[in-house]
Amino acid sequence: MNDSRDGSDQPGSAHTTVDFGYEQVDRAAKQGRVGQVFDSVADNYDVMNDLMSMGVHRLWKRFTISLAALRAGDRVLDLASGTGDLAAGFAKKVGPTGRVLMSDINAAMLANGRNRMIDRGIVSNIDYCLANAEKLPFADDSFDAVTIAFGLRNVTDKDAALAEMARVTRPGGRTIVLEFSKPAVPGLGPIYDRYSFSVLPWLGKNVARDEDSYRYLAESIRMHPDQETLKDMMTNAGFVRCGYHNLTGGIVAVHRGYAP
Repeated sequence: MNDSRDGSDQPGSAHTTVDFGYEQVDRAAKQGRVGQVFDSVADNYDVMNDLMSMGVHRLWKRFTISLAALRAGDRVLDLASGTGDLAAGFAKKVGPTGRVLMSDINAAMLANGRNRMIDRGIVSNIDYCLANAEKLPFADDSFDAVTIAFGLRNVTDKDAALAEMARVTRPGGRTIVLEFSKPAVPGLGPIYDRYSFSVLPWLGKNVARDEDSYRYLAESIRMHPDQETLKDMMTNAGFVRCGYHNLTGGIVAVHRGYAP
């Protein structure tokens, strides 16, 4: 496990603080702090994603869309949907008889995502919902697939969010988590660290005019559970047949679990 938080953000913990990057903050304050980050980065989100990943994030998302194995008529919940890259792909897969629900806890991100869907001409089979992944306002077994891309690490109570994803996924349906993870290729870790803590803040400062938010990004990645730990968390949340695919040497991993 590459997570050094000593369990302080786990349900039932006596601790009242959780990680916000490398900083420990009051549990009740983290959601607001994360909200401030995404309020700040919303307008530059897509440009910065292309710059930070050199465009590779598009390949990660394309693989995630294929892994969802959606069919016409399926219902999909895309959590932390942001500007809607996954949602746009899902809308094409499920067709006019299916529905995609874009959900985000941050109003600025969701508004940007809605505008992008309108610009793309995707309006007939997509809906929007401002929601907290830890307390989803949906009935049990509501969706054929639930996804979250680069959002789980920002959730205060990850176990609660995974349990909610399991609850709203129909039996036989799947939940997919696309997230930064731990490099699995020998020698890649130190190179990735240098890039994360020098290039990312520099891009944040000079492109997005927000160095602190992109330093938080690098720190939050390091504090996120590694591949095996997240797989175990999904199993504990109630998913079965859990597994993951490492992408770009493990810099990113796609986890998938099925609702029993």
